[in-house]
Amino acid sequence: MTEAERAEWADEVRRLARERDAVILAHNYQVAEIQDIADHVGDSLALSRVAATVDASVIVFCGVHFMAETAKILNPGKTVLIPDAAAGCSLADSITADQLRSWKAAYPGAVVVSYVNTTAAVKAETDICCTSSNAVEVVQSIPVEREILFCPDQFLGAHVQRITGRQNMHIWMGECHVHAGINGAELADLVHREPEAELFIHPECGCATSALYLATSGVVPKERTKILSTAGMVKAAHDTTAKKVLVATETGMLHQLRKANPITVFEPVNRAAVCKYMKMITPAKLLRSLQTMTDVVDVDPEIAVRARASVERMIAIGTPSPRGE
Repeated sequence: MTEAERAEWADEVRRLARERDAVILAHNYQVAEIQDIADHVGDSLALSRVAATVDASVIVFCGVHFMAETAKILNPGKTVLIPDAAAGCSLADSITADQLRSWKAAYPGAVVVSYVNTTAAVKAETDICCTSSNAVEVVQSIPVEREILFCPDQFLGAHVQRITGRQNMHIWMGECHVHAGINGAELADLVHREPEAELFIHPECGCATSALYLATSGVVPKERTKILSTAGMVKAAHDTTAKKVLVATETGMLHQLRKANPITVFEPVNRAAVCKYMKMITPAKLLRSLQTMTDVVDVDPEIAVRARASVERMIAIGTPSPRGE
């Protein structure tokens, strides 16, 4: 879009949002135009908290489908729209409710902790949800003698287990295809070429373990290697004095980091780390959603009641740590 077209689009989106009594929520991985027009931009936990308390009649969720489902679960009286209902999530697809029920049967009495990147049906089978911002706090809230089933992200689970030292924690072998593709080899190569740069690494990344190994072995100074949720990255970007930061997460995150700190150079560890599902939400689709009030997101009421309990427990776990630790 040209600047004139962008301004015209933004004016029309804002006009329709007022007319529909709608609030626009956008995840950090959305395209820049949508992040800039949204009423609230953040990670899954921050947006869940907003969705639970919003007064507007309509919530337009610019993210992937499980996020819009979560908004409906938390605020069932609102109309929830997603600009493209096909915007899914490879991580959420890596475990089904049937698979979780079978896993639970093998570990009777275990506490199920599910990353919020799951379907409503999986949340309904979960004791408490978490995000990368508060996963450590969630696990620490569970009595040490209780076994834990952590799903579906294996890299976040490994990070949490490493921080908490919980030996009775079983981890599902799921992954986000985008984060899993950010590997330790390319990270090590970048560190070699950019020895003064800081590293911001999302704990879903396949390179998170490699990054910690590099830091421990002295290849990367520990103080320059930060395992962070997306919310934590924004705070760290604001605070950093580094000339350059290498960022290991979906590339949409760079927009918020550059806004938080225009002086520091933020570069992706992998420029191909683009979530095709997040990018399905386009400016044109956001406008269409407000014009036609589509696509509406609904959750089976019985599933929603059970899922709401696990999400509300997640929201109640303290203030999220900016480091995701």
